Amino acid sequence: MPIKKSAKKYMRVTAKNTLRNKIVTGVVKSAVKKTREAVAKGSVDEAQETLKKAIKALDKAAQKKVIKKNTAARKKSRLNALVKKAAKK
Repeated sequence: MPIKKSAKKYMRVTAKNTLRNKIVTGVVKSAVKKTREAVAKGSVDEAQETLKKAIKALDKAAQKKVIKKNTAARKKSRLNALVKKAAKK
């Protein structure tokens, strides 16, 4: 445990930020997972709807600096390619 007052505050701040980051990460992961599941089921309309939600979640996470912006761009690109491929079939 920290002794200095500033170190105690930093621990509180870190705990709060960690909790916020976990929530945002969970939203991103579930949105991406739902999109992948929709593609696996073969329902293109549902996949396109969940893709929009996943892109929105990824953008928000990148904006809040929970994930890096290049990571968000990479994930969006791969998801988009997956849905387009499924739509072609």
